Amino acid sequence: MTVTAGRVVAGRYELSTLIGQGGMGQVWAAYDRRLDRRVAVKLLRPDKVAGQEAEELRRRFLRECRVTAQVDHPGLVTVHDAGSEGEELFLVMQYVDGADLSDHLAEHDPYPWQWAVAVAAQLCAVLSAVHAVPIVHRDLKPRNVMVKQDGSVTVLDLGVASVMDADTTRLTHTGTPIGSPAYMAPEQAMGGAVGPYTDLYALGVLLHELLSGNVPFAGSTALGVLHRHLYEPPLPVRRLRPEVPEALEALVLRLLAKDPQHRPASAQEVYEVLALLLPSRGVPTGGPLDPTRPFVRPHAPWPDRARTPAPRPAPVTPSTEARKTDVAHAVDEVKRLLGEGRITQAVDILGAILPTAAEEHGENSPVVRTLRRQYAATLLDDGQYRRALPELRRLADERAAEVGSADPQSLRHRYEAAQCLEQLGDPAAALAEYRALLPYYENQYVAGDPDLAHDVRRRIGHLLLALGDRPAAHDTLARLLHDVERLHGPGHPLAAEVRRTLQWLGQVRG
Repeated sequence: MTVTAGRVVAGRYELSTLIGQGGMGQVWAAYDRRLDRRVAVKLLRPDKVAGQEAEELRRRFLRECRVTAQVDHPGLVTVHDAGSEGEELFLVMQYVDGADLSDHLAEHDPYPWQWAVAVAAQLCAVLSAVHAVPIVHRDLKPRNVMVKQDGSVTVLDLGVASVMDADTTRLTHTGTPIGSPAYMAPEQAMGGAVGPYTDLYALGVLLHELLSGNVPFAGSTALGVLHRHLYEPPLPVRRLRPEVPEALEALVLRLLAKDPQHRPASAQEVYEVLALLLPSRGVPTGGPLDPTRPFVRPHAPWPDRARTPAPRPAPVTPSTEARKTDVAHAVDEVKRLLGEGRITQAVDILGAILPTAAEEHGENSPVVRTLRRQYAATLLDDGQYRRALPELRRLADERAAEVGSADPQSLRHRYEAAQCLEQLGDPAAALAEYRALLPYYENQYVAGDPDLAHDVRRRIGHLLLALGDRPAAHDTLARLLHDVERLHGPGHPLAAEVRRTLQWLGQVRG
């Protein structure tokens, strides 16, 4: 069965962009229509599921998903949903923002050994949690490990391999094992019993790859790779990277022992060795997605969270991907999504179509301006205030430069930018912006709007309270109450709200 973007799985998850595929299936970025959020959907290959044992396989898959979903650890991807549709099995997971470890390794050659230690230490913490259940991952490899924006590591596909690897005789029948031969422990390849020691072997392969740039055992065929796992000793990594500590090389060799009895007893034991090699607290070793960061700056906020994040590529829906130049179609799609309350997906479409629209129509064209206004408004609607703020400021400045600072549209964008500042916890900046706006809304010859002026004055009073200036807040709100009652009467909702605030202020003034 061919899977295409736009397909809706289980009547709920709309596939958007293919982000990975392997022997067991595909992983798609998708949207949860019900909760309006990004998710990742893994579809397991139909030929792995079909046949006489399909129903049993489905039952085992769902049972395994239920068990793994109960493992509570921040290093494990969250499982949202699982089920079957036709001949396919699907798994819906948390969408992880970051890079998989394979890509992370490719972008950093050579990989700093301190990073390798930090990755392995975090993986040991995850493995300790899952082995205690007990669950064996069975398919630990760089493609199943994500490095997130804050440097923390997340493990994917827990439990899936154990379902798909039920028929261990498949190797002798077809010559192709289920799983990843380069990371497969000898006992797993031979169809023997697997246990925590099996995952520790895979961890050793992964560590060797991070330190040397290559897996310890490679070959042109799966059987050739497995033969080397069984009979060849691994090359010590210090022969390739002399700067690697001796203790780390010795640990990798222990993890890659052919006999499970000769490997470390547990992930906890491996962690204790790695802990001695972790960087000390202080400044991270450098670079984006630095996996040492959770150790050198434990519990620190994610990087750049206090600043406006740089725009990053968003998943593209099929309608925009198929018609990259059809801006009108994208706008119609956005209207439909907004009508259905699917704001997050609408934001992504607008963000994806803007560069194309600017290239086609010009950065300052009416079409692009309209799209940018819709983009900013949708970001605001979605509560993405940090991303909305620079868009609103840019729109306000451009409009003011063209038609003057008193232009109602420019003022509206400034008002919305001030709201963003409020939401982002910057009361001083928000107060300054509202105070600068107020004269325009109070001037009937410019853009006078009594109700909007009253709202701005209410916000100024509340911001003064937030900044601890109670006398100024009381005076601002008292004058506001007088003007609202004069214009609308004492029963107006705003008058009632301001009166309650003033009563509270009166109780605490002394």
